[in-house]
Amino acid sequence: MTDMAKAPLLRLENVTKRFGATLALNDVRFDLRAGEVHALMGENGAGKSTLMKILAGNVQRDDGTILLDGKEIDIRSPRDARAHGIAIIHQELNTVPAMTVAENLSLGQEPRNRLGMLDRKRVLAEAREKLARIGAAIDPGRPLGSLSVGMQQMVEIARAVSEDARVLVLDEPTAALSRAEAQQLYRLIEHMRAAGVGLIYISHRMEEVWQLADRVTVFRDGTYVGTGEMAELSPADVVRMMVGRPVADLYHHEKRAPGEVVLDVSGLSGEQVGPVDFQVHAGEVVCMAGLIGSGRTEVGRLLFGADRRTGGTVRIGSRPSQPVDPFAAIADGIGMVPENRKEQGLFLGHSVEDNIAISSLDRFVTAGVVRRSEARTAVKAQMQRLHLRLSALDLPVKALSGGNQQKAALARWLMRDSKVLILDEPTRGVDIGAKHEIYEVINALARAGKAVLVISSDLPEAIGISDRLLVMREGRIVHEMRSETATEEDVMFHATGTAAQNTPDGNGARQ
Repeated sequence: MTDMAKAPLLRLENVTKRFGATLALNDVRFDLRAGEVHALMGENGAGKSTLMKILAGNVQRDDGTILLDGKEIDIRSPRDARAHGIAIIHQELNTVPAMTVAENLSLGQEPRNRLGMLDRKRVLAEAREKLARIGAAIDPGRPLGSLSVGMQQMVEIARAVSEDARVLVLDEPTAALSRAEAQQLYRLIEHMRAAGVGLIYISHRMEEVWQLADRVTVFRDGTYVGTGEMAELSPADVVRMMVGRPVADLYHHEKRAPGEVVLDVSGLSGEQVGPVDFQVHAGEVVCMAGLIGSGRTEVGRLLFGADRRTGGTVRIGSRPSQPVDPFAAIADGIGMVPENRKEQGLFLGHSVEDNIAISSLDRFVTAGVVRRSEARTAVKAQMQRLHLRLSALDLPVKALSGGNQQKAALARWLMRDSKVLILDEPTRGVDIGAKHEIYEVINALARAGKAVLVISSDLPEAIGISDRLLVMREGRIVHEMRSETATEEDVMFHATGTAAQNTPDGNGARQ
């Protein structure tokens, strides 16, 4: 009998969960073998997170069975999950940034000396052993918050491995990682697979799933759709299972005839970028591509007044724009959906209505009083436009799925009717159905004559939705190309600087 044919390490059968009148999970099942990577896929709201919260002990199931090594277990708390060797690395890291790496690794299991005091030498020594076990070259004495997201994630994995986790859940683990950090994570996954750990991998990135997973299970609307071996499925098969329909053309690029210049940038500079020169026309979608650290996000922040400019001029139509802060940028007709929507783009504890209306309330004020009913009507119109359920109007925005949170962030600027839209990683952490809807919104903005600047590290997306590509490297735009003739290889040549080395004239132009 082969390893893959053995009885499952973990099995969940007939699991059901209700939240009030909402049936979040309806009699679903899932199994995991030792030494495999099993992808769990589905659109936002499909039930993936709810099932993992049940497995982690954060949510209690209403019905169903959990079996480990064929024996039924009961998970009532995160402590129970850890006791059974189940660990989850959440997309939102569960760490204490103000504490050191070593302190995070020993949290809740702090070694004590004979006097009952914290044994700091042992804390450091054990931290070094835990980090060495996964091959992470991280100084255990550094504050965790000073590390990149990728390194912080490695610390969480080191802790899980040190606790001899037999089941490891990775929830969108590469969403905020650089290419190098993602490759390091992939190597670690192979190491854990070889050690017999069962890994549940949740990701919206198809190419990643096909690279890593042995099997895939798909949920849709809280129900189990099916499980298959990766070798027997195509990405189109999985998309069809996820959305219940074939997605023939995800990007659906429209033929557009750009109008006059709406955004005119000349010599724009900041502490980390510049000088940068480019234009975006009315009815045009321009995408900034490049590696992490190339300066793409910094350009967006400079335009939106979130960072201080050190030089250059910006014009919106015929008028100069020199915003000293985002309030001034909004007044100039610029809207921005930032890369980190939870920390920079949304007020998580406030309602969906408040989040959408916040930047347009000045349009509904009479004698210092907000005309609430009119504002609410305008918010509802944008929610319907983006297929957000009106029943979510009064919910805190943090209660929405990632895709719906992104729609709420977009709705704010649609309601403001901004002339220039800057969308930084607009589909990061968003399922394929929501991606399609966001792309349709971008197309609609272009049809309405808006100037849309998209910043994306997803190369198929960057090429598929834009009219032109601006490739950045080391804080500058190094190449411009028409999307209709661009390839991923073209973009990477210029983003990495290899284009200049591979062309006869040395200037990066492809011959």
